[in-house]
Amino acid sequence: MSNAPLNAAGAELHPIEDRSAPKLWRPRRVLVTPAALEWDHGRAIVERAAAFGSDVVELKSNRLTGLAEGSARQAYVNAKTTLAVVVAPPGKRRLQPIPPSADWRVDLAEGCPAHCQYCYLAGSLAGPPVTRAYANLPEILGSLLDYAGRGGVTSRSAARSHEGTTFEASCYTDPLGIEHLTGSLAATISHFGAWQAPVQLRFTTKYDAIEQLLNLRHNRQTRIRFSVNAQAAARFEGGTAPVAARLRAMRQAALAGYRVGLTIAPIMPIEGWREGYGALLKEAALAVEGIEGLDLTAELITHRFTPGSKDVLTGWYPGSSLEMDEAKRAQKTTKFNSLKYVYTPDVMKEMRTFFEGAIKDNLPFARVLYWT
Repeated sequence: MSNAPLNAAGAELHPIEDRSAPKLWRPRRVLVTPAALEWDHGRAIVERAAAFGSDVVELKSNRLTGLAEGSARQAYVNAKTTLAVVVAPPGKRRLQPIPPSADWRVDLAEGCPAHCQYCYLAGSLAGPPVTRAYANLPEILGSLLDYAGRGGVTSRSAARSHEGTTFEASCYTDPLGIEHLTGSLAATISHFGAWQAPVQLRFTTKYDAIEQLLNLRHNRQTRIRFSVNAQAAARFEGGTAPVAARLRAMRQAALAGYRVGLTIAPIMPIEGWREGYGALLKEAALAVEGIEGLDLTAELITHRFTPGSKDVLTGWYPGSSLEMDEAKRAQKTTKFNSLKYVYTPDVMKEMRTFFEGAIKDNLPFARVLYWT
């Protein structure tokens, strides 16, 4: 007789499953602008936050002010415990291409409640890192129609054209990390599920509160990717779900019929990196074991930083042991003619060769979209 634990229906749990409840972010305060309160979606966000125990502050103007008061560290702490409910301006609704991930970037929010010491948003967003949720979601979704059938990434790729026009919703936020407050992700997934066109929504997450999305009519037009890393890198990812929990959530999503993906990022040659990433891929293989109709992708992203992001991150996390030594890196110019530091060509080649072999051995059915 098996001693394996049982689920609520009396069936044996898969080895990667357990009953741990996701930990949800509760902002200490919620700032809401008058313009945001004019939208049903904005008012619904405020109601959820109030029910969750956050202090709601109705602002008298549509500007967020006073966010940088106090020391730099105090401003960071205040920002990371604040959710602002605002209206996305017209400029935010004009979509931009987002290679190599997708044709277009669509922003449901800006900012993230996590405390990742390598945060890609550092240096990209101005001011203290307040998470801003957009109240005018119907307006945002209504503008997407103009972009269908256009794009220069997946739409024109022989290898990825079957994905249709792709829209990336996690460039400037982790939408699942705030979904219990916003409801924006569920609404967007449902919008794409009902969209009778070759389109696909994409987002990546470091969280695991996936249950609220499992019963949506997604029509397999959403790909949920889970950002994962070797266990030794977990110390750099404060405020996120454990990697094992993310992999359990990936299994749940795949069983619910979603297309899923692994975003392995940021890949770093930390001590024992081969063993660490090898173990990660074995755990990922276990997570998708036995799933019928599985559609799994992998995106491989190495660590990089800019002079500006390094300045911001060292201010946010002064005691971090994250390696950001320019002398150990190669310089690269971005498409915007700015400078970033990446690993040297020999290190990149060594890591890429490892991942190509390890993914082939552990996840031979996974489609690798890119290495960067």
